[in-house]
Amino acid sequence: MKKRGMLLVVSAPSGAGKTTIVKEILQQYPRFGFSVSATTRDKRPGEVNGNDYFFLSRMEFEKKIAADELVEHEEIYSNYYGTLKSEVEKSLSDGKDIIFDVDVKGALSIKSKYPEAVLIFIKPPSVETLRKRLEGRGSETLEQIDRRMARVRMELEKGESFDYIVINDDLKRAVNEVFDIINKKLKEFSSGPETY
Repeated sequence: MKKRGMLLVVSAPSGAGKTTIVKEILQQYPRFGFSVSATTRDKRPGEVNGNDYFFLSRMEFEKKIAADELVEHEEIYSNYYGTLKSEVEKSLSDGKDIIFDVDVKGALSIKSKYPEAVLIFIKPPSVETLRKRLEGRGSETLEQIDRRMARVRMELEKGESFDYIVINDDLKRAVNEVFDIINKKLKEFSSGPETY
């Protein structure tokens, strides 16, 4: 007689502040475990396999797709990204709450498989601000930024069907708004039915 864990999915266009907000959530709510995605992209300096990502070869990843071992997956900029079903099911059955930091299509795939998942879309104040933030990071070429910007319209459209939309025009305010949503959902969740 154990409650299944809660699924919280945070998504946003690149540069909208999603990763910063997810880090704040993990700090404030130690009950949430972070869902580590699988990817075929190269490991960046300092990244740890199984902690930042599960780094897989393209062949390994495609085998997992074929075997239906992923909750969601997508190919972005010629690399695969996805969530391992085994990791999600293990956390849920252990009664652990999980937070996902995934793209909008991945978020909607999770919602279709787990309707109880709570989807929060972090929206930039404007497309221009988003571009400035990406350029300000200085970690990508103009070509890479252009590719990211080409996805923004689709991401903003899909974000409209999320449970909650938080505009990140001020990070502190956006974080507090996300905390309010989480507190409300945790209250609802804790009074929900037990699973057997």
